[in-house]
Amino acid sequence: MLAKESYSCDTRCVLSFHHHKLKNSEFHAQARSTMTSSSSVLFFLSLFSVIPLSFSQQTQISSEKQTLLQIKNDWGKSAALASWSNSTFSSYCNWTGVTCSANGLVTQLELQNGYITADVPSSICQLKSLSHPDLYDNKIQANFPQFLSKCTNLQYLDLSYNVFIGELPSDINLVLPNITFLCLSQNNFTGEIPTSIGTMTQLQSLWLDNNLFNGTMPSFISKLTNLQQLALAWNSFIPGPIPEEYGTLIKLTYLFIAAANLEGEIPNSFANLTQSVQFDLSQNSLQGTIPPGIWSFSNLKYLYLYQNNLSGEITINNPFGAKSLVHIDLTKNQLIGPMPESFGTLQNLSILFLSENKFSGEIPAGIGLLPKLTYMRLFDNNLTGILPPELGKHSPLLNLNVFNNMLSGEIPANICYHGSFTELILSNNRLTGSIPKSLSQCPHLFYLEVANNQLIGEVPSGLWQMQNLTMAIMSNNKLSGELPSRLPWNLTVLYIANNMFSGIVPTSAGHLHKFKAGSNNFTAIPPGLITGMPQLLTLDLSENNISGEIPASIGSLKSLSMLNLSHNKISGKIPASIGSMPLAILDLSSNNLSDNIPSELGNVKFIFLNLSLNDLSGEIPSAIDSKAYDESFMWNLKLCSSISMNGVRMCHRRSNSSHGLRNLFIALGVIVFVVFAITMLCLMRDYRKRKDAFDPIMWKLTSFQRLNFTENSIVRGMTKENLIGTGGAGQVYCVTVDNHAGEVLAVKKIYNKTKLDMKVEYEFESEVKILGSIRHSNIIRLLCCISSPDSKLLVYEYMKNGSLDRWLLEKKRVLVGPAEAPTMSLDWPTRLRIAIGAARGLCYMHHECETPIVHHDIKSSNILLDEEFKAKVADFGLARILMKPGMPETVSALAGSFGYMAPECAYTRKLNEKVDVYSFGVVLLELTTGREAHDGGDHGNLAEWAWWHIKEGSSIHNCIEKGMRGTQCIDEIEVVFKLGIICTSTLPSTRPTMKDVLSILLKYDA
Repeated sequence: MLAKESYSCDTRCVLSFHHHKLKNSEFHAQARSTMTSSSSVLFFLSLFSVIPLSFSQQTQISSEKQTLLQIKNDWGKSAALASWSNSTFSSYCNWTGVTCSANGLVTQLELQNGYITADVPSSICQLKSLSHPDLYDNKIQANFPQFLSKCTNLQYLDLSYNVFIGELPSDINLVLPNITFLCLSQNNFTGEIPTSIGTMTQLQSLWLDNNLFNGTMPSFISKLTNLQQLALAWNSFIPGPIPEEYGTLIKLTYLFIAAANLEGEIPNSFANLTQSVQFDLSQNSLQGTIPPGIWSFSNLKYLYLYQNNLSGEITINNPFGAKSLVHIDLTKNQLIGPMPESFGTLQNLSILFLSENKFSGEIPAGIGLLPKLTYMRLFDNNLTGILPPELGKHSPLLNLNVFNNMLSGEIPANICYHGSFTELILSNNRLTGSIPKSLSQCPHLFYLEVANNQLIGEVPSGLWQMQNLTMAIMSNNKLSGELPSRLPWNLTVLYIANNMFSGIVPTSAGHLHKFKAGSNNFTAIPPGLITGMPQLLTLDLSENNISGEIPASIGSLKSLSMLNLSHNKISGKIPASIGSMPLAILDLSSNNLSDNIPSELGNVKFIFLNLSLNDLSGEIPSAIDSKAYDESFMWNLKLCSSISMNGVRMCHRRSNSSHGLRNLFIALGVIVFVVFAITMLCLMRDYRKRKDAFDPIMWKLTSFQRLNFTENSIVRGMTKENLIGTGGAGQVYCVTVDNHAGEVLAVKKIYNKTKLDMKVEYEFESEVKILGSIRHSNIIRLLCCISSPDSKLLVYEYMKNGSLDRWLLEKKRVLVGPAEAPTMSLDWPTRLRIAIGAARGLCYMHHECETPIVHHDIKSSNILLDEEFKAKVADFGLARILMKPGMPETVSALAGSFGYMAPECAYTRKLNEKVDVYSFGVVLLELTTGREAHDGGDHGNLAEWAWWHIKEGSSIHNCIEKGMRGTQCIDEIEVVFKLGIICTSTLPSTRPTMKDVLSILLKYDA
């Protein structure tokens, strides 16, 4: 799915990773293919087997076989080496991963993806002809094997995608004197890259990316004049410029230095790297313009410069003369200026990503003529003009996303000319005309988003017959016509609000979850709707012309949580079956409903209820006759309440008591009046203090975005019935405000108690300062703050699924969320998505804010989940903003939560963002083990317990929560467990950054 929401920071990072993964594997494969020729080896072996062997040759072969068996034994008899057996009749040269020369000597060991966990054994160097050991993607956790110096013929070494730790040998040039290919990617090597690597001039490929290297960017690598592949990406180098000397690496074809804290400009010397096939400096802090010479690289296929601060115009002479260019990605830069017409010269351009920039002007018409264009994403720019009319006609276009620009004109008629289209996202523009009929010829189209434009006419009928269509978002246009009775079977989301659709609401859509069709001209809800859409979660048909009654069978929608039928012409009774539904929001206002309100509605715990402006009668059922629903029943003249409710009369019961009894009541009334008068004198001062809390004049509202409610709505909703949590300084309420949408909010009330005045005031100002200034989809959204003389209110978005801890531990303790305990446990894919979401929020705080933010109290109860289990970091009461560059990068030590606090909190007041990394590591351990942060048994806490298991050599499998041990995801669960171990390292300097943590998690995001 590539919905607009999916193009927040989150999915773009995942997409970027997959591109890197593909290109990394491509180059690994190329490198390996040049080193092996197994078919020819087998041919020579078959010939060799029929020739009588000399005694010395037989002895030599026997020695090789015994060495292999010794290696197997040293490796702990891994299952990957099952074929290595003395009892097998086939030659050892046919054993898994073994390649021999013509005379039977082992030259290569390729044991990739072998699930080997033990250290590399020194016996491997007894294979005297071994030149090519490849241990890619195992689970080896050890220091760099220095004994490899005894492997005298090594030319190729791949230890990537393991868990190697520690520093590289300072004399690595002596350990690997003849190496030409060295790949150590995706490990946990630390420290600085040894300067001795600069003397290994025979190196052709050097892969050190995705480790924990620090120090400055190693300029001495420029001495490796034979280098063809260089990967230094995703390391925590000290922020600084790219060494200009790298421009001397004229044989370089592959450059990968993404996310390496690069600053300054791209050196002009890089124009000398004319052999470049891939050029990747993405996700750094580079400034300035792109050197003109880069556009003349004739072999260039991949250009990644996204997430930088590059500027200038792409208007150089013949800027894209690179005829072989197949992939350009400038996402998230600050490139300004018109897009060049010379894009038409890129005859092999396949993927064009220029999203999230400040591009202006029109999209060059020549882009529509590119013969190999498959992906084009230009969303979040300032583009004007029309979409290229030929777009899609001359290329197998799969994906187009121009969301959030100022484009006008019509959707190109041949957008799906080749029938291969999968995603079309055009929302938030000024497009006119109709949806082209050619979209009906897109059998693979699964996502369509054209909302917030000026489109007219009927949706092509064929579109509603496309069985792969899963999401259709067309709201806020002028589309018309009728919908078919049966919608596509796989359709899960249909948003068509604010259009001119008419007729009867569709009756069948087997997998539809969300149907929003408000503000149209629908006239009826057929009874068949109920049985034909069994998986509905949201149904909004407000502001239509629907008449008739609500079908009684509506109660069979057992998953429906939101029902809005307001502002229609619906009559009859409210079905009692609604009381059996899991509704959170019910809006039936502004209709012609009559008779009594069914008592069964009291069985539902509504977050929002609105039955106003109908013709209801009788008494409000006692279960919902509450101040929590103070404005839910207004303008029902025949309805009454047993309490004083806004817009509803009181119920008056006729008294049949005797005259004497009436006198008794009068006497009692006099007594009560006297007591009341005395009490009033005593309470007058308290009243004067307390009235301020309910006097709108005394409340000061500070908003951080456009609001659809007032402070009065918030204050009125803070009733006992709406209290959902308590904390050290106040309470949390779930408040439904009285706006048209019935918006649900979470309100955190902080009291100004005498003892806590200074502390609470500081926490309040801290939270407001931070949350009011940042915007991220994985950080709780602060809408406004409200102050009065005796209390302060923070108004947040409401998170339906509460806090993570109650889902992991099945508790009823919540921070912001419903009071019920969870009825199900979280599966691993959901846990992983939660971890990624929280990591994105922290990564934004640490690396993307103008001044880095440290949370200081990361824990599972401060990670909140919305209705789709999207994670958001919350509770910034202890957060602090780090000093700006040039000032001491420390903050005062503050109390956190036991089990989550980093060790340095106990002995120093100088802390940095690594305290958040430690706490997040504990959350990862909770997600994988199912244990609480303080549950470490004899070892104190969970982090110490996990470290003890690793130290003792215990199986990680036994540490995983029992319910997840038998799943297909067990490998990635164990990886995340190990990542939690790394994050909770005792020394802050050895912990990864949140950027590193997020990168690792994204690799396992489906």
